[in-house]
Amino acid sequence: MPKTVFVSGCFDMLHSGHIAFFKEASTYGDLYVALGSDKTVYELKGRVPVNSENERLFMIQSLSYVKEAFVSQGSGMLDFEHELREMRPDMFIVNADGNIPEKRELCERLGVEYLVLQRVPHAGLAPRSTTAMRRRHQIPYRIDLAGGWLDQPFVSRHYPGSVITISLEPTIEFNERSGMATSTRRSAIDLWGPRLPAGDCQKLAKVLFCYDNPPGTEEISGSQDAIGIVVPGLAKAYYEGEYWPSGIERVNDERAIQFVENSLYLMALGPGHTGFSVLSGTKITRERAKALADATEHCWQAILNRDINDFGRYFRQSFEAQIAMFQNMMNEMVEKLIRQYRDVALGWKLSGAGGGGYLILVSDKPIDGAVRVIARRESD
Repeated sequence: MPKTVFVSGCFDMLHSGHIAFFKEASTYGDLYVALGSDKTVYELKGRVPVNSENERLFMIQSLSYVKEAFVSQGSGMLDFEHELREMRPDMFIVNADGNIPEKRELCERLGVEYLVLQRVPHAGLAPRSTTAMRRRHQIPYRIDLAGGWLDQPFVSRHYPGSVITISLEPTIEFNERSGMATSTRRSAIDLWGPRLPAGDCQKLAKVLFCYDNPPGTEEISGSQDAIGIVVPGLAKAYYEGEYWPSGIERVNDERAIQFVENSLYLMALGPGHTGFSVLSGTKITRERAKALADATEHCWQAILNRDINDFGRYFRQSFEAQIAMFQNMMNEMVEKLIRQYRDVALGWKLSGAGGGGYLILVSDKPIDGAVRVIARRESD
């Protein structure tokens, strides 16, 4: 008797990458597909799906690789939990960009085998993703590599320092509240449409920052979000107690960009929880702000020198300096994931302010099940 195999996802704009995933998953047994509802797509992606849940259900149910498809009753990253508990399949299969600890832990509790597949296109076909097909939103994302929080005056007034960002091609549609500047990216789409306009990137970044934080905004989003989205390559923005940096140093050297790009591995934690407060119980002092600024400067030098060991060391030290001031960034789930990769990674930090998103690892060797990113170059 064949095994029962369970997969879940939104599967909007059905493409060859989805079909290749279903085909490979079906080799393990009878394939059951749990579809995210329209409501779930909106909650996770911040947009309505291109195809409704009924259209998606019809198309997927029509595939020969699929035994049965259904719309999940729940919401969020574990919207399929009710169906999984009810079915108790033999296997739960995910792609690398859908691999999060909560899914693995749920399967362990239920005695369901958990398997992570890499995205491999069908022979002779180019890789495909829903994001790549949705050409109307080509605004970049960003990763803050080190120094995050120094772009807030309530930190850099204690001690000045830099925030290092790298602009990312939108090859992955990151979830809302994932620490990849998704809210500022939405503002950019609202302001400019599908693509960044031509012009001086630093001036455009300042325009986006002002648009993202109109008069009366209570919690000002750091300007490193706008800088990381608009300024291509690597940027080091220096903050001295103001919302906008006093200077921005840029690096578009291909060797440095490739060095960072090839060093980063993202392990998904799932989106941050609504109501998460990272600002409660903060312990910001001059010494702690200086520790963050110093680690960031060392991290920048490691990038320029393309020194992977120093990059990992100061990448980690920057994160540890953040946690010393913002203790809510760390939780049991993050600690568990760090322990899992401590012996294979050279450094780690969270995307954004914590509460979800990604654990970003620096490593000199491939890490199974990790998400990779592509940096945005000057010529794009």
